[in-house]
Amino acid sequence: MVLEKRRFIQRCHLVGIGGVSMSALAKYLAGEGVSVSGSDLQRSERTEELEKLGVRFFLGHHKEQVEGAEVVVVSSAVKPDNEEICYALQKGIPVLSRTEAWHDIMARYLHSVGVAGSHGKTTCTAMLSHIFLAGGESFTSHIGGDDAELGNFANYGRVFFVTEACEYKRNLLNLIPETAILLNVDRDHMECYRGEDDLRETFFRFCREAKRAIVLADLPLEGGITFGIGKGDYRAVRLKERKERYSFLIEEYGKPLVRVRLKVMGRHNVLNALAACAAARQYGISPLFVKKGLEAFRGVKRRFEKIGTYRGAEVICDYAHHPREISAVLRTFEKRKKKLFIVFQPHTYSRTKLLFSDFVNALEGFRPVLYRTYPAREEYDEAGSAKTLSLAIKNSRYADSERELKSLMKEEVKGNMTVLFLGAGDVYDVAKRIIY
Repeated sequence: MVLEKRRFIQRCHLVGIGGVSMSALAKYLAGEGVSVSGSDLQRSERTEELEKLGVRFFLGHHKEQVEGAEVVVVSSAVKPDNEEICYALQKGIPVLSRTEAWHDIMARYLHSVGVAGSHGKTTCTAMLSHIFLAGGESFTSHIGGDDAELGNFANYGRVFFVTEACEYKRNLLNLIPETAILLNVDRDHMECYRGEDDLRETFFRFCREAKRAIVLADLPLEGGITFGIGKGDYRAVRLKERKERYSFLIEEYGKPLVRVRLKVMGRHNVLNALAACAAARQYGISPLFVKKGLEAFRGVKRRFEKIGTYRGAEVICDYAHHPREISAVLRTFEKRKKKLFIVFQPHTYSRTKLLFSDFVNALEGFRPVLYRTYPAREEYDEAGSAKTLSLAIKNSRYADSERELKSLMKEEVKGNMTVLFLGAGDVYDVAKRIIY
């Protein structure tokens, strides 16, 4: 272990510092008095924010930028042949993955909670953070997105550490939290697994290695504290819906605990709230603070986020990049009985190819616009491209550039519509540029 010692390192370099998790790590280290530097392929709002905090940012990856660093931390999105990584290894400088670094930091706290699952990690992590905040607890949170109030990182003290636990490349197994939350299991990041059984067993192993596990009641994992709608140790009953937002009574082991009214849309957020509640209750957090924290949560950027209007139409962005997430979003908006103009940007060729028929089924009948694939770490693969997916979806259109997308929107969007931008890539930035 490198980062858990009370005597902290003096200088750390982060490769891929512009990512949501890496930038949160940079904030933590800078707050500890560490001299932090980092590199990425492009500037962004995140890198600009870090520079204001005194973090030195380098555009591009060059070996001389590593000089003087005691530790190098690497994003999962960075390729192994990166010049800075190779140089650090050559010079004998310890190289940690992002998750290994968070593990070492987590070891410095009295209690820790890791939130895992194929969907909902960011929202649940943020919800739990708001419960701790409402209760005046001493905590630090690493949030894998931008909470409306807390951003992607919050540091209010040293007792509790709350973090997302991502399954990509089995990264979650590098974290061994005191309390593990498992929200759900779905086929994603399957390029990292031998099959669905391997994926599920990896999530279950994460839970078994924790002191306690909080698990969706539908999952076949014995020994955990369960949650669910109408079932489980922590259950939501007497659900009421108003404008896609839910209120419900939380029962704790069969007894009424507290009634909660969420500000965020979607039935799936009832489950996220239950998991956060169950975790908070393991540490004796009062039902009053559970209610106050959950009701204070206003959402995370790119989760049902209204970013403005275009030609009189409401424009909403959502991070949905998996077929099941897309279906959940579309079900919610169908209830509004307004015509939808949908733009979907696939995230990675491998995910699109693996879940191709599921994407077709999720989008069929909505006349979506498929925007060019966000490749992330991957090389071009025609079979998993947005264009190929568009050809398989009846009445869909394909836009290869921002200009083409804007032209389609200008032709078709009217004031009585809702415009949905879906995807985990740069479509969020594209949407903002078009409407502004």
